[in-house]
Amino acid sequence: MKKIAIAIDGPAGAGKSTVAKILANRLNYLYIDTGAMYRAFTWLVLNKRIDLSKAEQVQCLLDTISLRLIPQKEFCRVLVNGQDVTMAIRQPEVAALVSQVAAIGIVRKKMVQLQRQMAEVGGVILDGRDIGTVVLPKAELKVFLTALPAERARRRWRELVEQNAAITFGEVKSSIMKRDKLDSERELSPLRPAADAVYLDNSLLTFDETIEQIVALIEERCK
Repeated sequence: MKKIAIAIDGPAGAGKSTVAKILANRLNYLYIDTGAMYRAFTWLVLNKRIDLSKAEQVQCLLDTISLRLIPQKEFCRVLVNGQDVTMAIRQPEVAALVSQVAAIGIVRKKMVQLQRQMAEVGGVILDGRDIGTVVLPKAELKVFLTALPAERARRRWRELVEQNAAITFGEVKSSIMKRDKLDSERELSPLRPAADAVYLDNSLLTFDETIEQIVALIEERCK
C-alpha cells in the first residue's frame, strides 16, 4: 500500500494528537506533532520571559531555537535546545498562552517551514489547526476532527488530573472555549476545515471507533 500525507485539524481537546499517534504506530508512518512545536516555543517564551509585543525579541528566539521531535511508541518527545520539555509543555500556563503565540506571523512562518521540511519524506501524519489549509494544502487526506466543547473539556481535564495538575473542570472548559475563540477568529491561519476535508465529530465515538473511521478513509485514498 502506498504511503500518503495525512492532515488532521481540529480544536483543542478533540483528540487529534492521540489519534494521530495511534495511526502513525499502526501504519508505520512518521508522526509530526505540530501542536507540540508551538507549545515548545511558548514554553521557551515563558522560560526566557520574552515580551511578545517586541518582535525583535521573538525573532531572536526563533533564530536561535533548536527544536527536535523524537518519535516514541506512546508519545513524541520534545527537546528544546537539548532540554526535554515533553511534560513541561503540557502545563496550564503554556496552554493559556499558546494560541496567542501561534497567532504571531513570524512564529507561524518559522514553524510551517520546519513542518514542511519534516513532511518532505512522505508517509507522514500531522495534526494541528491549519495543516490542511496552510502547511500541507496538497495532502492526500485531510480530516477535520472535532467534538462538543464540554466533551473536549472533559477529556483534557482527565488528562491533567492524571498528571496531578490542580485544576477544576470549569477552569479547563473556560480555557477550551477561550482558545476556540482565539483560534477561529485570529487573522492569520484561523482554525477552519479545508474545503476538501472530511468533517468528523467524535463526541459520541471512542478513540478506537474514531481511528477505524480514519483508517477506512486512508485505505480509500491509497487504492
